Amino acid sequence: MMSTPAHSPTHSPDPAPAPAPAPARRTDPRAAAAATVTVVLWASAFVSIRSAGAAYSPGALALGRLLAGAVTLGVICLIRRASWPPRAAWRGIAVSGVLWFGVYMVALNWGEQQVDAGTAALIVNIGPILIALLGARLLGDAMPPRLLAGMAVSFAGAVAVGLSMSGEGGSSSVLGVVLCLVAAVTYAAGVVAQKPVLGVASPLQATTFGCLIGAVACLPFAGQLVHDAADAPVSATLNMLYLGVFPTALAFTTWAYALARTTASRMGATTYAVPALVVMMSWLFLGEVPGLLTLAGGVLCLAGVAVSRSRPRAGVAERVPERG
Repeated sequence: MMSTPAHSPTHSPDPAPAPAPAPARRTDPRAAAAATVTVVLWASAFVSIRSAGAAYSPGALALGRLLAGAVTLGVICLIRRASWPPRAAWRGIAVSGVLWFGVYMVALNWGEQQVDAGTAALIVNIGPILIALLGARLLGDAMPPRLLAGMAVSFAGAVAVGLSMSGEGGSSSVLGVVLCLVAAVTYAAGVVAQKPVLGVASPLQATTFGCLIGAVACLPFAGQLVHDAADAPVSATLNMLYLGVFPTALAFTTWAYALARTTASRMGATTYAVPALVVMMSWLFLGEVPGLLTLAGGVLCLAGVAVSRSRPRAGVAERVPERG
């Protein structure tokens, strides 16, 4: 009887090939570009708020900004023939709309009138840390060492920028500190509420209806908006409209696009680039020359973002520990 190849010493089969390593997970270049657009426009918002905020009260400025954003997004939805969000998305859209688009914008506008810019920057920049903690607790986001290290470096940079901006003439009030804290908490809660929405709704749907709900929540300030608009200079009104069209309609949509393709924790860490960009924009457009501490803080912010968004050297997925 002929021996089978399995028993032949000269024709033994090759050992089963080892499973191919998982392909390295690369950053989606479109998501990276969307995140870049977001942080640049959000940084520019601080420059515009300084102008518009001198003529508009906090609630009126938030409502005007949201109305401009809602109209812009509505036109885009009509052009693209976007449908209504699915039923499963409405809860998260409502929560993010009220907290992030509504309460956050009013609290931040009001808080920055009560405390100096440095104090506001320090308090609001705990937002990304809260996003990471809430994301890990509620969404199961991974907390890799690189993300934690990058956030620590960026927060140190934000502290440096904040301290350099405070100066001797800075003033703070308990109300202002509380308002900035409310802004940080509602920002973090809004981001975490929005993340699951993007699994069932498009970024345009999530942003459009979140902005619309935020505008409805701010309708009690409609009378103040009409009053302020009658006396406001054209430059302030144009800045308010700019805030609605670009840092709100465009930047919140690109944010949602990028958030749908990464974790809430990583997106939160990305916003640490905003303080550095604000420093550069103030230097370029307002002639405010930053000091050495401010520049060092801005560099730390950007370095921390780079670390937090970097990948392990071997290109393994986040949830898989690196091999020693």
